[in-house]
Amino acid sequence: MKKIGVVLSGCGVKDGSEIHEAVVTLLSIARNGAKAVCMAPDVELAEVNHLTGQETGAKRNVLVESARIARGDISNISAISAKDIDALVLPGGFGAAKNLCDFAVNGPNGKVVPEVQRLVREMAQASKPICAICIAPAVLALALGKELAPEITIGTDQGTAQAINATGSKHVECAVSDFVIDKKHKVVTTPAYMLAENIAEAAEGIEKAIKATLDLI
Repeated sequence: MKKIGVVLSGCGVKDGSEIHEAVVTLLSIARNGAKAVCMAPDVELAEVNHLTGQETGAKRNVLVESARIARGDISNISAISAKDIDALVLPGGFGAAKNLCDFAVNGPNGKVVPEVQRLVREMAQASKPICAICIAPAVLALALGKELAPEITIGTDQGTAQAINATGSKHVECAVSDFVIDKKHKVVTTPAYMLAENIAEAAEGIEKAIKATLDLI
């Protein structure tokens, strides 16, 4: 059975993984006959009240929060290497841009959390497929842009697209129901909630992207 790494960044769109995107990702992996291997970095996040949208001042642990989505079946990303999985998927949510990297603050000058960058680069060097959803392609842009210049999408937002291009990556506009595939580098990306107005719209692109990712294995 194919093993698909899923990198989570917390629990909740405003400070972690977008839960709809994460669940649709896990469901799509299972429906395609593969096994999800959930993981997250062991770092702190700034908690956001999802009712008010305001930071609470409290801190939470990304790995502990991500375990909520994974039903406790999750590993510290530091324990996972490219040899353990056949493909890697990064769901979106603001956590991807501020917990897995600091793109949310520093844009194209940002850096990726070391263990996340290590695994992304290991996958690329091993020529194993990587899929990123919503804003998560920013992680790939920062990790791989200067070296590989992958073609990726976050949808149609011009400001974010310009920041992606500034990393050395190449942004491609994409509809919410579709995905972009860089066959040379085995990178698949889809806009999801960067454009989606509901879970059904987000799911359409995610399901196609996961199927395309598994087909590259």
